[in-house]
Amino acid sequence: MSMFGGGFGGPGGGPGTGPIGGMGGVGAGRRDRQQSGTPFAGIPPELAAGVARLESSEPAEAAPRDQFRQQPDPRKLTLWSLLANRPAVLTTAAIAVLVEALLLQAGPLLVQIGIDHGIVARNVPVLVAAAVAFVAAVGFTAVASGVRIRQSGRLAAYATRDLRVRVFSHLQRLSLDFYTREKAGVTMTRMTSDVEALQQLLQDGFAQFLIQGLTMIVVTAVLVHYDAELAAITLLLVLPPLAGLSIWFRNAADQGYNRQRDAIAALFSHLSESLYGVRVITAHNQRRRSVVAHREVVGAYRDANDHTGRINAVYGPGSSVIGLLGLAALLGIGGRKVLHGELTIGELTAFVLYLNAFFQPVQQLVQLYTNYQQARAALGKLRGLLGTAAGVPEKVDALELPPASGGIELREVFFGYEPDRPVLRDVTLRIAPGETIACVGPTGAGKSTLAKLVARLYDPDRGAVLIDGHDLREVTLDSLHRQVGVVPQEPFLFAGTLRDNIAFARPDASDDEVGTAVDAVGLRDLVDRSPDGLDTILHERGQSVSSGERQLIALARVFVAAPRVVVLDEATSSLDLRSELRVEAAVQQLLEGRTAILVAHRLSTARRADRVIVVDDGGILEAGTHDELITAGGRYAAMYSTWESHATHG
Repeated sequence: MSMFGGGFGGPGGGPGTGPIGGMGGVGAGRRDRQQSGTPFAGIPPELAAGVARLESSEPAEAAPRDQFRQQPDPRKLTLWSLLANRPAVLTTAAIAVLVEALLLQAGPLLVQIGIDHGIVARNVPVLVAAAVAFVAAVGFTAVASGVRIRQSGRLAAYATRDLRVRVFSHLQRLSLDFYTREKAGVTMTRMTSDVEALQQLLQDGFAQFLIQGLTMIVVTAVLVHYDAELAAITLLLVLPPLAGLSIWFRNAADQGYNRQRDAIAALFSHLSESLYGVRVITAHNQRRRSVVAHREVVGAYRDANDHTGRINAVYGPGSSVIGLLGLAALLGIGGRKVLHGELTIGELTAFVLYLNAFFQPVQQLVQLYTNYQQARAALGKLRGLLGTAAGVPEKVDALELPPASGGIELREVFFGYEPDRPVLRDVTLRIAPGETIACVGPTGAGKSTLAKLVARLYDPDRGAVLIDGHDLREVTLDSLHRQVGVVPQEPFLFAGTLRDNIAFARPDASDDEVGTAVDAVGLRDLVDRSPDGLDTILHERGQSVSSGERQLIALARVFVAAPRVVVLDEATSSLDLRSELRVEAAVQQLLEGRTAILVAHRLSTARRADRVIVVDDGGILEAGTHDELITAGGRYAAMYSTWESHATHG
């Protein structure tokens, strides 16, 4: 499992990162806090008895069947694939929909029977029987509707739960290059509003769509049964203009709702960025500018909603007008047939009611089609996300990396974040097991890039990176990340306890192992002065501890993971002198007996390394011990002289 929460200060934990843990239950105690990593403030005393009763009534839950795999799910995301995973619930909901649709059409038939065979014939028993049957049909319809709502709700809940897990698993599978180019707010939109649009359609939209569609089919059959000529005339007057209007609406809505999804994604992205950067915005007095920028983003979303609103404003009233004109034509033609004795008054009444039942679904289908278009646009966005290939894929036949001694080799490596802008060119480097290498050079020279290739956060464009002779592209990411630990420049701490964060890479670590790591990196003082020791809750992103303490926690995290190779990316570059000395002492403990790659601007760390390499101009310019490079009088000697001069005068 990866040890680099944040991946060199970037978002997420990079490929191969495992989950933080499950969500603890309401009554979870210390054991659950250790496993979940979720802050827990305790149950208020007045609620304790109720919580205990609730927990005792809960059925035993089976172990979660979802397992994270590096290989992506090959199934294409479709609406049917979301529904087909629960065949029993789907079948029950479908039967309830069919029964409800048929029962809804019993009313006009019973009205016709009551008028023609009861009122006109003055037959009271028939009239009473028709009325009783009408009430019974209403009752059975209510039961069928209740079953349909219950089952379609369960189906939607299961489907969106599976979808969220699938999307989140894919996000864990994606590499750092995706998070570099994709805004966090856009990704959040995929998991929130896009999934919610699908949930709204699955929960009620599909069922209503089927009910209204079946209603139109059944009503058409009944109208033809009553009077085929009258039905044909009425429907031919209505269906062509209604079909033309619907085709226009579909084309216009496709564009409108895609524009709406893009606009809300931009809104989430700007909101996320503004919240993360609120300290910088406040410090530089740019709150007014931030509000103006957000107003522009919100305005674009408003414009997208206005566009879809105008489309609906044409389609909704237009379809209503067509339906009313159809009813007017029916009354005129049907009334003439009644006067000529070709149709009974009861049949005309039923005909009017059925035709009204035919057009009533049209009005509801307008809203349902709006929901469908929103869900269809969301489905397209989610399908695009799930179709994004990981930049660092794991081969299907990848092998487990055996316990490594720590020998590293970069063999003729070329790499660039952009195809036409290489960062490393023809780099060859061998690191012996247990050797500590310090990478120095100017900002942007490629030091961190080299370290990322060793951790396989990226793959080289050409050449190979090997550990103990194994090409990293040939081994499983899980076995690799268990043996390569990374301490980023800006450590990421999760909301949870100190223990959770220290044992993040190995949640099953014992208390003794956690305590050993705490002592080894010098965290005992923080633990002792914290109110609950290792069970103290850290604030979001570790804001309740200092930068130096966050760095020490990140070192302790790697210490518990016990990797064979350690990468420290400028681990002391942002600390004060006292914190730097504490971290450097912890680093010495961590590196004991391990292969290490240190990336630092401060040359005090480089001076203690076994070997120093100078990275610049896309390659390694110099390599040797500190004394050898000083004696050679090259680039490193000049850098060291400059650093020493600043340190002396500082």
